[in-house]
Amino acid sequence: MATTRAADLGAFEGASDIGRPGQAGSAIFEAAGGSYLVSGSGENMWFTNDAFHFLWKRVSGDLALQAAVEWLGTGGNAHRKACLMIRQSLSSDSAYIDVAVHGDGLTSLQFREAAGGPTHEIQLNVQRPSQVGLVRQGETCFATLPVPGGAPADPTPLSGAFHRLRMTDPIYVGLAVCAHDNAAVEKARFSAVQLRTLELRPEVKPVLHSSLEIVPVGSKDRRLIYHTLDHIEAPNWSHDGTFLLFNSSGRIFRLPLKGGKPEVIDTGFANRCNNDHGISPDGSQLVISDQSRGGKSMIYTLPLAGGTPKQITPLAPSYWHGWSPDGAMLAYCGERNGEFDIYTLPAEGGEERRLTTAKGLDDGPDYSPDGKLIYFNSERSGTMQIWRMKTDGTEQEQVTSDSFNNWFPHPSPDGKWLAFLSYDQDVTGHPENKPVRLRLMPLAGGPVQELARLFGGQGTINVPSWSPDSKQVAFVSYELIRPYQNK
Repeated sequence: MATTRAADLGAFEGASDIGRPGQAGSAIFEAAGGSYLVSGSGENMWFTNDAFHFLWKRVSGDLALQAAVEWLGTGGNAHRKACLMIRQSLSSDSAYIDVAVHGDGLTSLQFREAAGGPTHEIQLNVQRPSQVGLVRQGETCFATLPVPGGAPADPTPLSGAFHRLRMTDPIYVGLAVCAHDNAAVEKARFSAVQLRTLELRPEVKPVLHSSLEIVPVGSKDRRLIYHTLDHIEAPNWSHDGTFLLFNSSGRIFRLPLKGGKPEVIDTGFANRCNNDHGISPDGSQLVISDQSRGGKSMIYTLPLAGGTPKQITPLAPSYWHGWSPDGAMLAYCGERNGEFDIYTLPAEGGEERRLTTAKGLDDGPDYSPDGKLIYFNSERSGTMQIWRMKTDGTEQEQVTSDSFNNWFPHPSPDGKWLAFLSYDQDVTGHPENKPVRLRLMPLAGGPVQELARLFGGQGTINVPSWSPDSKQVAFVSYELIRPYQNK
């Protein structure tokens, strides 16, 4: 590893080639303009090993690094990366997290959780930002973007991309360039660079951030769709694949998949909608669970474009979770005489039918795409696990049996996968603001896969959120961020 240590590296203390780049890299501090020119070769910064040039400083504690990034020269690989990086070590397979600005303008939060592990990313919904930042707050790291009308150095995390990563102090923080071509050297200028250590302001309450994301089953690399300081929950994916629904402050909102401003759907008197809602199989109807009348959740249907809700369930509380593929039946969780069980009834209304009778909570029913089974979660075995049964309630059998508490199973439209939410074994119920995992089970058999680790729980994936082509899952992640001041 070629390493430079010099007094003219500005705020940094060393510059190193990491891994085995084909050409030597370099770093120059332009004292007059306060900028840094970093040149790097290297095949990639991805998978289990990296090759790039790194301008670094060893630090401990919470920090904020910010810079404006400019690629110098034309051409080059579209996937070349100029990064603000936090790294556990200078080894090529080190755990790390960075904000990477690619040659084609793609900007993402990339991370490797453990040495030698795979790399994943959260793609930001911005191209070629004028400035980017990377902030470490305990185990939480996040990308920042410029604050409209704010100070250039303000580390407010407006990007919405967060990831929790445990690293031991001291860590390496700095600027990195990878050519994505081992025979080439690419150069980027990092200007308006600020590296600050931060001090928590414990007297100020943390701020909740909600991020609506999608994750492909194939790559498991997430894409940020929408970020807000409002509390949003439970995305549904439209059957034509063009928009997502979510609930917030008692209303249902529609958001184009390409991004933009959410629009509220007119649900009439129903202005206390919770996170149990969805779309009919033919795409014409919206089903909601609302507690505006009587203070307990009831199930209603209305046109997807908006309109007057029609009450479906005769009793409360009732929480919708599944619509049969033929559009004839609704499945839901209802509390009757202190017991939460799975019920079904006709989608046009009628007499409800109780399907489960086990002691304890049965929740989250969702139909298989062939309409023959209902998947649900139940604590009857002592921990919360995934179960399934025929649609008449017979042949109830356990599907998962592991060390997690598993909630809200959702079969993919093609019947190949089962997505669900997993809490650690010491977490009871389905609370909000916990470390959780989105997991994926192949229904034809095989090991459970992990789609994503995030901070969330209640509101993350309560209802069906598969893309119509069964290739992606939508979910909401959360983070609690405390304000800081410079040390």
